Amino acid sequence: MHDIRAIRENPSAFDAALAKRGVAPMSSEILAIDESRRAKITAAEAALADRNAASKNVGAAKAKGDDAEFERLRTLVAEKKAEIADLEELAKVEDAKLNDILMALPNSPHDDVPEGADENDNVEIHKWGTPPAFDFDAKEHFEITGVMPGMDFETAAKLSGSRFVLLSGAIARIHRALAQFMLDTHTSENGLTEVNAPVLVRDEAMLGTGQLPKFAEDSYQTTNGWWLVPTSEVTLTNIVAGSMISEDYLPRRYTAHSLCFRSEAGSAGRDTSGMLRQHQFEKVEMVSVTKPEDSRAELDRMTKCAEGILEKLNLAYRTMVLCTGDMGFGAQRTHDIEVWLPGQNTYREISSCSVCGDFQARRMNARFKREGEKKPEFVHTLNGSGLAVGRCLIAVLENGQNADGSITMPDVLHPYLGGKTQVTADGQLA
Repeated sequence: MHDIRAIRENPSAFDAALAKRGVAPMSSEILAIDESRRAKITAAEAALADRNAASKNVGAAKAKGDDAEFERLRTLVAEKKAEIADLEELAKVEDAKLNDILMALPNSPHDDVPEGADENDNVEIHKWGTPPAFDFDAKEHFEITGVMPGMDFETAAKLSGSRFVLLSGAIARIHRALAQFMLDTHTSENGLTEVNAPVLVRDEAMLGTGQLPKFAEDSYQTTNGWWLVPTSEVTLTNIVAGSMISEDYLPRRYTAHSLCFRSEAGSAGRDTSGMLRQHQFEKVEMVSVTKPEDSRAELDRMTKCAEGILEKLNLAYRTMVLCTGDMGFGAQRTHDIEVWLPGQNTYREISSCSVCGDFQARRMNARFKREGEKKPEFVHTLNGSGLAVGRCLIAVLENGQNADGSITMPDVLHPYLGGKTQVTADGQLA
């Protein structure tokens, strides 16, 4: 959410930032509503002062026996009371209107974000590893012989419909091992605090991180009003919602492995084969809460944490900085990490790390106090996948595939698989 004071102070800069996101200028409309709202508040305060003055004089007029003045003042008090109520209600309506507009506008990009319209204008900033060279035609994950016994889309469709998968046997074990490996790495090497958080949240939590109101159709809501989280970014970030925390509490770095749920609204026909794009999936999320001056460096740190997982798995990847037209709603700058998928012969996103500045903190009212200072400041928040577990499973299976349909497992997963090193062509760990 944007700071109305910053818009008042520099409306042209605000409009310029919106233009980078492909949004028409809004400062004139916003400031007109703001000016009208503030005028009504000022008028209500003046009317309150008049009412209070009249109220003080009512008793004096009664004591003097001045009935005419008494009645005039009593009428004035009643009129001012009604006037104040009307002005406050009008100000409340305009405040809600202003809030709705600000809630629907995307975050302003950092100055170092490349301008562009879509993913074609994203810029590569880092590359690691060499894609494997096979002496056979690489298959997609769901086509690999050793995968087929443990990846059942037909039964999942019978249970839940399209875009669900039933994992079993060796494939389910590898999926679980990947999540455990990620959590162990983030907690023991990267200094993140593990959290086991709810996957059902209230409206306020979704509002705080920006999923509501603009993207309601992208998520699932239960009949009693809870939302199924699209990512544990929602729960982890909202840990500090409504809080006033001390400076020495920061930075806070969290990680969680959770189920995630997305309706995939508007994605009809995209990635319908296999388990690349699902309604229900698992992700190991990272969230950081920092002081303003530390957030940009924290983005680089978070990106390295995600990249490190892929390096340990020996999976080739590239890191892209997203252009202004491809960034998410709440981001100021985003680094997408794309892993090499031999079956598609291309890189595909497996992590998205973003710095949000105080955009989410304003929505959540999450603030901190510096030592010796009286005035609080909003914290800065960041989030990133560390990694998407299902997509990581796809990458491990496709990059480890062999000509006979077996799959060789990365060395770092061996301890998590009971010492087993491969999936045989008939789908068994060996």
